[in-house]
Amino acid sequence: MKLLQALFFPPEQPGGVSSMIPFFQERFQKPNWEMEIFSIPKRVRSKGHEEVTFTTFDWHQFEENSTVQKYIQTIRDYIWWSKMRLKQSYDVIHAHHPIAALVLKKLFPDTPVVMTIHSSYERELILNGKIEEGGIEHQFLTSLYRELEHHMDQILTVSESFKQYLSTYMNHPDRIIVIPNGYDERRFKPISHENEVPQLITVCRLVPAKGLDILLQACAELKARGHSYVLHIIGDGPIRTELEELAVSLDIYDETIFYGYMLHPEQFMPFSDIFVLPSRAEAFGSVFAEAALCWLALVGTDVGGIAEQIEDGVNGLLVPPDQPTALADALEKMMGDPVYRYQLSRAGWEKAKKSYSLTRVVNELKNIYLQVNRKS
Repeated sequence: MKLLQALFFPPEQPGGVSSMIPFFQERFQKPNWEMEIFSIPKRVRSKGHEEVTFTTFDWHQFEENSTVQKYIQTIRDYIWWSKMRLKQSYDVIHAHHPIAALVLKKLFPDTPVVMTIHSSYERELILNGKIEEGGIEHQFLTSLYRELEHHMDQILTVSESFKQYLSTYMNHPDRIIVIPNGYDERRFKPISHENEVPQLITVCRLVPAKGLDILLQACAELKARGHSYVLHIIGDGPIRTELEELAVSLDIYDETIFYGYMLHPEQFMPFSDIFVLPSRAEAFGSVFAEAALCWLALVGTDVGGIAEQIEDGVNGLLVPPDQPTALADALEKMMGDPVYRYQLSRAGWEKAKKSYSLTRVVNELKNIYLQVNRKS
């Protein structure tokens, strides 16, 4: 069977799709399986000029909006690039972005297309203060879910909570299949160690949705309580300067290290003790599974896919979002009891190994590919 895994941008960023798709190829072994990965280079801009239409709604009602115009142009560019680069046929196409899914179904109408909805672009934009809930951009982006439902042969998503979110915008959410992300254990090299000063680490894009302002406030509270620690922040993004200034104003800059973007943070994580990320929303939260596979104790917020990965007090700690004192309390509890921290980290590792195995994901996907191919 010839497969096409269709991404949006190349899989260069850590976390999420990039943590999984490139590792598929050796698991889909020839001669029974042949897999190709396709994406659009970031340098492709304003190349496409084809008219864009949708079956389930008229996007022209939103066309005066600049965000919508940019999204439509990106669809045109993806069409242009796909027509230029994809010259062969496939038995199944698996798309990992709405634009890739809709474009490739248009270009390959007789080929089954499976779509995994990994996250909510509109929710991220709202949390990052880029658009307003219920506004024109929000209406346009959520309209795409029914368009996907109309055209896709199968829709997948990564958590039960995100399936529930999608149910608001789809006519038949019961048809969505949940397959949590999977990880190749060989990427992760846990290291037994004892740090005299607790090492806290987070890995994410530096955007408001990740709640790093809350993390810095919690760390300032830990310092005020007399605790020593080092906070490692891996990632980059539009609010890095703002976060650095906040660390200075909270008098915790000396305890905080901003590394910027790192291609393989899993090679750095095992030397820390606690992974913490107080996201305001998360469809799955891949980095929690990655941190668990590095033997780190987990502290996260009780939202979305994070709450499906962490059972509070069993394999990590959960706190409400936007509550720095609650986050400081959870971190203090872990920092002050190495035995408890060890127990949580090992329980987290066991769950991640069992629930987020790449082998499990590949086997489930193979069954889905065979089913949609038979139906075509």
